Amino acid sequence: MEHRATKLFAALLLALTSSSVANAQVSASDFDLIIRGGMVFDGTGRDGSIADVGIIGDRVIAVGDLSNETAAVEKDARGLYVTPGFISIHDHSAPEAYRFPVNLLTQGVTTAIINPDGGGPLDFVKQLSVPMGLNYGAYIGFNSIWEDVVGTDDRQASTAEIKRMQGIVAEAMDKGAFGLSAGLDYKPGFWASTDEVIEVAKAAASWRTGFTNHERVFPGNGYSSMAGMRETVEIGEKSGLMPIITHMKLQGGDQGKADAALALATDGATRGVPVGMDAYPYTFGSTSLEQLTIPAWAQDGGEAAMLERFRDPALRELIDTETNDQLERRWGGPGGVYLSEMRRELTDVIKEMGDVSPGEAIMRLLEQGERRVLLRFGTEADQEALVSHPLTAVSCDCGATTSLTGHPRNWGSYPKFLGHYVREKKLVSWSEAVRKMTSLPAAIIGLTEHGYLLPGMIADVTVFDPTSVIDHATMTEPYLPSTGVKIVILNGKVALSDGMLSIETLGKPLFRSPHEPARPMNLGLDRSIRASGKIGSTGFTADIQLRQSGSSNRPEGTVQITGLPQGTINLAPSILQTTEKWASITGVAATDSEILGAMTIIAEQADPFAFGAASLTILIGGAPIAQGTMKQGSIAISQEFSEAAN
Repeated sequence: MEHRATKLFAALLLALTSSSVANAQVSASDFDLIIRGGMVFDGTGRDGSIADVGIIGDRVIAVGDLSNETAAVEKDARGLYVTPGFISIHDHSAPEAYRFPVNLLTQGVTTAIINPDGGGPLDFVKQLSVPMGLNYGAYIGFNSIWEDVVGTDDRQASTAEIKRMQGIVAEAMDKGAFGLSAGLDYKPGFWASTDEVIEVAKAAASWRTGFTNHERVFPGNGYSSMAGMRETVEIGEKSGLMPIITHMKLQGGDQGKADAALALATDGATRGVPVGMDAYPYTFGSTSLEQLTIPAWAQDGGEAAMLERFRDPALRELIDTETNDQLERRWGGPGGVYLSEMRRELTDVIKEMGDVSPGEAIMRLLEQGERRVLLRFGTEADQEALVSHPLTAVSCDCGATTSLTGHPRNWGSYPKFLGHYVREKKLVSWSEAVRKMTSLPAAIIGLTEHGYLLPGMIADVTVFDPTSVIDHATMTEPYLPSTGVKIVILNGKVALSDGMLSIETLGKPLFRSPHEPARPMNLGLDRSIRASGKIGSTGFTADIQLRQSGSSNRPEGTVQITGLPQGTINLAPSILQTTEKWASITGVAATDSEILGAMTIIAEQADPFAFGAASLTILIGGAPIAQGTMKQGSIAISQEFSEAAN
């Protein structure tokens, strides 16, 4: 029997001249896991094809015909769709549910980014230092920073306070935060001016990350979703971050303006400002009762101060009037409010209270301690247009939960999109739907080794039945599980199979590298990289000549790294990702005598952390083996529109 390394190396040599490691002849159980015979969608947006997926450790090693190979664990995916694991970039997971996130795994989610809308603890590293059943990364929350430094009162920040907040942001970026999130519609972030937010956000500019924001909608901008979205774009653009318009929605008088909202992203691109977007397949959201109904001035100073104002008859009358106005203009009146913890419509509660005004009813409920609501905000036509646009990632604004109340999105978002929007309404193709849930959100937040089902990538895999995948959760029964997701592989191991969860906690904390920029997804462009020279003082020398057209299945060219005692490394590349002056190459690497495993090379034509010099970072199995500026050499990265892609 031939040695494992010899056989796998033969597969790698084949991969250098063909489209995959498909025909490798390896001995029994050389793969830890094989998913057999499914329709594989790799996340690039290309059509699916019948193939097997071979996994070793936590990495995909082969995609193709593995009929002559065996594995320690095999999963039959015949008749099913096999895709990269879904990535949620707007996640509200409850800490008590990190360990067994059943509602997310049954939707096919494998990676989630927590602390959206400006929230979460400042010590997100500690937050991620617990057993977890998903891969979790974190934003640093602007609202949390503002409250810690400035407080909950309606006032400007001093110059010293701005500097303190900038320091917190920079420290968070250095520790691996996936961007700066804000909820400028929520107090106390609401009290910050646009200029103050820009100044704080500038501290993250060198990290080339994103600014994601729950848009600010208030009387001063006419309760306009569009105005709030424009503010998000302005903050991102002026601070040097990628603006991300998150959980897009069109409220009140902005209903019907989906084309104008989406144009914010396309117009930004023409100015050289890529704009990220995400949306979920529902026309109602969830929040606390007071935040988006009670006027902001009445919440100045926090809950105790708000309740004290309720006790003043003159103020109560004014709050009632302004609350009624906000209800009408944002949520279509009291009929737009569902009390999720009580599982009752606000209109029914109003009748029980003797037909008091909606504002009076809300104040009474807050005095009794009622909090969570579902708010109906828009039209199905708008939401379909937003969520189906090519630049919009599918999100859920959900999270792992142990609660039996809340929003049905916690259990249903991704299966609803697949079952209702894709299978039934045919708004997008299956391949496009997969891209919008995998590689597109990965690019928006800066991941390089997630989001694709290709050799060398992290082995996060979702397997679902395209004929049956669907949601079942409703407003009145928000805890009903979705069906149709059959298998979920997390970091190379089975996390979910036929409804049964693994007893292991297979997730890992994710920390973003400064060399993983938030970026547009540029797979439709012809792109290339040429790099040669010594890598800092590591003793490694790189010789990379690689090109991938916008219509190609894989890169073409050679990638060699010399300087190892074992000999020259040859990389069989599966994908070349690029943005301006940046590229990453992922594949499987070997020397003449040894399989090294999954390799990613990140190239910086002008590294902001190396005084603008060119640099290379080489990772094998996710661990860096070399990083440094290019000596006696250079890097040239290009990307241009592909005629074949147009």
